[in-house]
Amino acid sequence: MYIVENYGLAVALCWVTMFCWGSWGNTQKLAAKTWRYELFYWDYVIGILLFSLVWGLTLGSFGENGRGFVEDLLQASPDYLWSALLGGVIFNASNILLSSSVSLAGMSVAFPVGVGLALVLGVFVNYFSTPKGDPVVLFLGVFLIVLAIIFNGFASSKVAKASSDQGVRKKGIVIAICAGILMSFFYRFVAASMDLENLEVPTSGMLTPYSALFVFAIGIFVSNFLFNTLVMKKPFVGEPISFSQYFKGNMKTHLIGLLGGGIWALGTACSYIAAGKAGPAISYALGQGATMVAALWGLFVWKEFKGAPKSINLLLTVMLILFISGLVLIILSGGN
Repeated sequence: MYIVENYGLAVALCWVTMFCWGSWGNTQKLAAKTWRYELFYWDYVIGILLFSLVWGLTLGSFGENGRGFVEDLLQASPDYLWSALLGGVIFNASNILLSSSVSLAGMSVAFPVGVGLALVLGVFVNYFSTPKGDPVVLFLGVFLIVLAIIFNGFASSKVAKASSDQGVRKKGIVIAICAGILMSFFYRFVAASMDLENLEVPTSGMLTPYSALFVFAIGIFVSNFLFNTLVMKKPFVGEPISFSQYFKGNMKTHLIGLLGGGIWALGTACSYIAAGKAGPAISYALGQGATMVAALWGLFVWKEFKGAPKSINLLLTVMLILFISGLVLIILSGGN
């Protein structure tokens, strides 16, 4: 299997993670023109599962180091399989809430609030389980990101006051907070299933990043029949929808959902293989810089703050500066 050999490459892969995690929401926005997010989400989940399988059978099976993808799955201990599977279930619950928040409040609000909160809480969870990096610099970077989230919240509240859909936007923010709390825990369970300290000769029973991603994706797919079915029957906004409506979508709409899942899964795959050199806390934190990427998409492509007064633009500018500064510190924290 392919193994990352140095910290610089690990950081570069984390930037790929950041871009992918912050960009998949664009596919939901595209599909939303004719497609409810609950229906989009089925294709999104299938896209994640398909990508994880292809990733394992290609990069996870080539090379002489580590264990091959199929071999690794066959030797895995049930405890570690369940850990990766549980990570997928937790992620799916949180991501369905995040998708709902995107549909209600927009990318530039849902991601900074939901994913930003997940970043802050997740760094603590992942660092104290596997300490790696300078804690002072790492948590200073996290503090700056907390400030960025606060500034985004101020900007969002000012827009909401001037908006006719104020109630819907506020509901989106509350759902994003719930999503962020849940999302902060999923990475820890997946990381616990992998032997990140010795990828060349992994501990017997533990998973490699490639097989862990596949088991994680299975957890997402299986749990979707519970979580997404509930949301379809009891939607946060709008009328209930049936499974028959999913099969009425055209090929282009389904492909957009599959693309969204593939983009997210690529980012996750890069995060997992980078975690061996960067450490789970740093790898996770840099990936969750997706908040900034999503905010930029929302601001400049989807025009979610179009017509906002200069005071809101100033708040958003400060938010981006704080976020970038926080990410730089997180990178530097692992370079020692």
